[in-house]
Order: sequence, then C-alpha cells, then structure tokens
Amino acid sequence: MAKDKRLTAARKTVDVSKAYSLTDAVGLVKQNARAKFDETVEIAMNLGIDPRHADQMVRGLVGLPHGTGKTLRVGVFARGAKAEEALAAGADVVGADDLAEKVQAGTIDFDRCIATPDMMGVVGKLGKILGPRGLMPNPRLGTVTMDVKGAITAAKAGQVEFRAEKAGIVHAGIGKASFPAEKLVENARAFADAIIKAKPAGAKGNYVQKVALSSTMGPGVRVDITSLH
Repeated sequence: MAKDKRLTAARKTVDVSKAYSLTDAVGLVKQNARAKFDETVEIAMNLGIDPRHADQMVRGLVGLPHGTGKTLRVGVFARGAKAEEALAAGADVVGADDLAEKVQAGTIDFDRCIATPDMMGVVGKLGKILGPRGLMPNPRLGTVTMDVKGAITAAKAGQVEFRAEKAGIVHAGIGKASFPAEKLVENARAFADAIIKAKPAGAKGNYVQKVALSSTMGPGVRVDITSLH
C-alpha cells in the first residue's frame, strides 16, 4: 500500500502531456526514486523500425562514460594463454569444455559472455541456452575476439549492450538514482548517440519517435528528443 501511495504521488509530479528537457527529466526521475534501495535509471527509445526485417535490426554495444553502477559478471570461453589473460584481466568465470558443461547443466554465472574465435565450435552448441538470454558471443559486438583483455576491460568499465525488441524499442540501465544528475545526463546522451549512429539502412521516416526515462520504482518521464544532442 505504501508503495502504491508513493507511486501515485510521484505520478502527480509528472505532466504526461509534456516532453521535458533531458536535464529536467533526470531531475524528476531522481526526485521520484524514493525506494529503500538505489534504483536503476533506465532509458527507453521507441524507434521507427521493424526488427523482424534483418535490414532494420538495431543492436550493438556502447560504453557509458560513468558506468552503470552495476558490477557486471563476465564469462570467457578460452584455452591456454588466452584463458590466463582472461583471469588476469578480471574475468569472473573462465573455461572451455568444462564451462560449456556447466552452462548446459543450467549454471550461468555471468552477465556478458566473451569467446575467442577458436572456441566458437564449443560455444555454438550452447546457442539455444545463451541466445534467448542475450548472452551468445557475436563478432559484430566484439564479444568474439582475440583481444580478450580489451573486451573484459570494456565490459567491466560500464559497457552496455542494446538490442531492439519486437516493438522497435531499445532500453538500458544508464546508472543509479544516486548518481549526480550531470553524470546521468552524459550517460543518457552517450546511449542515445550510439542508437542514432546505429540507424539501419532499412529504417524509413522518423527514426527516433519517443524517448523516456524512469527509475526502477518510479513513473516514466518523456524526454524532448532535441535535448539529447
């Protein structure tokens, strides 16, 4: 009941007919993030695409300048020297066939999966498990690479993966409500810039149609698209 009252009160502070500047939207989201935990601030962008068509898919990675405030667990499929490199770079889980067996048994102790090219024969067999979770390594995303250290460092530094859903929406956490407002603004702009640069060739008409910010337990706040630049 207290949660419902808090959300109702928070909604009264937001004019649903208005698109706020990014700075004002961040201020409102921070103001309404009153849960007992440090809420995640999320950005959602409605795009003028149909992801069912291959030439309209929007997917990629973006490094947020101030990180996400979340500790990302990184799993690496590698052998020999590359496995040692992964451990030295701070990977949380490293293995080859042994790691594949754990994944097949249902144990997935990582949020990002990286693999060296020679391991894709092993990893490919895990597609039905890793794919639906968005964890399948992909060379276009830099998660199938010989630069294991670089990929791990980027992931740990606050790199965010984005992928358009069926309705053409991309969303991601861009920080915590405890972040200073200016850091959330810079992270939001970095994310939006990556989405704009990832505009697919098949996209027609108005590409970015709507943008909103919200916290885990707070109401959504529409953002004026022009303020993202």
